[in-house]
Order: sequence, then C-alpha cells, then structure tokens
Amino acid sequence: MKTSLILIALTAGSLAGGAAEPSSAARPNIIFILSDDLAQGDLGCYGQQLIQTPNLDRMASEGTRFTQAYCGTTVCAPSRTSLLTGLHMGHSPVRANREIGAEGQMPLPAGTFTVAQLLKSAGYATACVGKWGMGMFDTTGSPLKLGFDHFFGYNCQRHAHSYFPKYLYTDDQRFDLPGNDGNTKIEGKGAIYAQDLIADETLKWVRAQKDKPFFLFHSITLPHAAFQINDQGGYQDKPWTEQEKNYAAMVTRLDSDVGRILALLKELKLDEKTLVMLAGDNGSSFPPNSPLGKRFNQSSNGMRGFKRALYEGGLRNAGLARWPGVVPAGRVSDEPWAFWDFLPTCAELSGAQIPANFKPDGFSLVALLKGGAAPQREYFYWELHEGTPLQALRWGDWKAVRNGPSKPIEIYDLKTDAAESKNLAAARPELVAKAESLMTSARVDDPNWPLSDRKPAPTKVGAVNKKPLK
Repeated sequence: MKTSLILIALTAGSLAGGAAEPSSAARPNIIFILSDDLAQGDLGCYGQQLIQTPNLDRMASEGTRFTQAYCGTTVCAPSRTSLLTGLHMGHSPVRANREIGAEGQMPLPAGTFTVAQLLKSAGYATACVGKWGMGMFDTTGSPLKLGFDHFFGYNCQRHAHSYFPKYLYTDDQRFDLPGNDGNTKIEGKGAIYAQDLIADETLKWVRAQKDKPFFLFHSITLPHAAFQINDQGGYQDKPWTEQEKNYAAMVTRLDSDVGRILALLKELKLDEKTLVMLAGDNGSSFPPNSPLGKRFNQSSNGMRGFKRALYEGGLRNAGLARWPGVVPAGRVSDEPWAFWDFLPTCAELSGAQIPANFKPDGFSLVALLKGGAAPQREYFYWELHEGTPLQALRWGDWKAVRNGPSKPIEIYDLKTDAAESKNLAAARPELVAKAESLMTSARVDDPNWPLSDRKPAPTKVGAVNKKPLK
C-alpha cells in the first residue's frame, strides 16, 4: 500500500545523499523567512494595491515569485513542523495546534529529525529567531535540542499573540520586558514592541556569522492577530478602522524588516552567497467577506477558502526566492512545491547527508530555483485535525478535498478552475476512487490524529512540561 510513498521518499533521499558534496565556498547561506498568516493578497507583487510592500516587491523582481507554493497545512504548528522535518501531514508527528500547560504546544517527539540538524551536520551555524511553537525548552521539542545553536523570541505561539509581551527568551533563558502588560494595542508609555528586539537580534546574529555558512529560520509573527503595532506610519490618517490601519502597518513593518536583512547581506558582501526564501505559513487568514478581507481584497487571486480549510486559498501561500546570480530575476513560476521540499533542498545545497533511517516526503527544489522545472511527484497530501479531520490531495492538476471522514470527496480541475467552484465528483467517479486510494496510502495512522468524525480526546502530553515557568 505504501510502495509509492517509499519510492518518492527514496528519490528525495537520493537527491540529497547521492549528490557530490559542494565545496565549502560553493555552499550558500540559507535564510528561510516564515511569516505568520501572510497571504499572497497582502503583497504588491501579487496584486495588493493598498498595502505598501516595496522590499518584498523588489525581492520578487530580483528573484522568483511562486504562484503555487504550498504550506504544510493551514495552521501554525503543523505547517512549521512540515517545513522543518520534510514530512507531509500523512507522516507528520504534529497535525494540529495542540496547547499544553500554562505555556507551550505539543512538542515534537524524541527522534524527530530537522533541517537544522541536517545543516548543522554540514558545519552550518543555525538559529531560530522569532516564534517556535513546537515544544518548550524542557521537552523533546525544544529548538535547542533539534539542531539550533541559538534561539531568540517566543517559544509558545499563544504567548506570541501579544506583540507587547511581558517577556521573551534568549536561548532557554527568559528575560522580562519592563513596561509591557501583554495587552497594549498601540504604543504605550515605555512599552517595548517585541518585533523591534527580534529584528535587531536577527541582524546581530547574521553579522556574527558572516565568515561561515549559516542557516537562519526567521519565524516572524507579523501579521498574525492580535493586530498590534507600535507605529501606524503612513496609514495613520487613512479613513479606515484601527484594525485595518494596524494590519496594513504590520505587513509593511514585516516588509521593512526583510528589507533590513537584504541590505545587511549586501553590506556584508553575502548577497551572491545567500539563498533567501520567504513564505507565509498558510494562505489568507480571514474570509473575503470580513472587514479586512473587503478592505484589502485578499480574495483577488480568485481562490476559494482561507486558514483552517484545505481549499487552495488556505493552502497556497506567498512564496519568494532570491539568490542573485542563481535564482532567475523577475521570474514568475506556476510550478507547484510544498514546505516538505525544503529539507531535501537544503541537503542538496549543503552536501549534507540525510540519515539512512530517515525518509523525507519532499524533493529537492534546486533545479526549480535555478530556473528549471519542479520535481515530478505522484501527489501532494494534506490533513488538518482541528475539529473534524480534513484531507486534501493534489495529483497533476486534479485536486481532491474531503471535509470530514464521512463526507464525500470533492474533485476539482485546478487547470481550468483554480477557484474550486465546480465539483466534478459526480461526473468523474474514477477520479474519486483514485483520490480515496491515494488518501489511504499517503498517511500513517497515529492515535493522536485519528480519522474520526468524533472530536478526539485532548492529547495527554502535559506531563512533558512539568517545570514551572520562571
């Protein structure tokens, strides 16, 4: 039943493990900027007209913009897990957001292999700056136990809902932010905007690594709700609601912080030695008929669905890649790829060996990044376990969606109907049968993630987080 999966995984592994190791001088630095809830429709290069994103638009013009870049799934923790582990949701150890204790999420289990471990084995310095959300420091999911030399920011994604938090972490040490109450909406007296510290730490760390290969996972909370900003900038006098002004300013703030990173790479003469990729961790975070959806017309890309659904509007994210002299400038690619391709890509770029006992689901994107075609694969697969379990599958231009284990499979032709407006299931029963077969073979059963219409009992993982917070 899993023969096709094994073949896919072996192919991905051979792309990494069988490649000749690049010379030290040829190995690029790798920066992956993951923005929380950034949608295609937020950026000028994807058609946004009201929110200013000059740096990201320039990044697109100096590199490649992808129209079919897929997230791991459509909420934070599992999407990030897919990016770091090279596993799709049929094999991922985390397939939903699960909160535990006073602070923290369900941790990545012992034995998890990450892209940070892969690159560290090849001599890369590694850091995660921003938000983690995959295990507190006293659990198996700590970033410091999974290949990262340095961590700075929020560990818990629930804690990251405040942009004026009472504290942050440097490595596993908590430090307080005097003057913050965790709830400030706009700049308060003496309040510290967490992204100011995160952005500065990012530049400080990159500058310190300028003479060695490095991997930076820059996991920015912007523009996730709550919609808080310390400076509305040019949006302050717009005839909009405070929420609309804040959201626009948060996206522009994200843009300016990315611009600072790109400027630093140029200053350090690392431009042509560094691959920078940027993506959102899911598609649009709010419906098109909501106030923010109406104001900023995020549905202008014409796709159906948003966060916590498995239609294209929730799964396709903003995706950019820049590496001067290697990634073609000004290219717009309709070739599809997904988060679980990142680990095999890093293996090929670095010459690192993927362990023989680990088989990622993804494929190296090096040829695609250099201007070629995307790797051929049998399918893409997604699950989501927030309430009723959802499944989705894409093979070729066919897309299948099942909104619950007892729900019928829907079939769409993405080549002619990217909006997924015409369900072809009744007319194409053979495609329904194929989708059902692939949905079965693509996944491994896990007691934490049953395919059941009944809501599962809370996962009993609290015992791994016994230590009180200091």
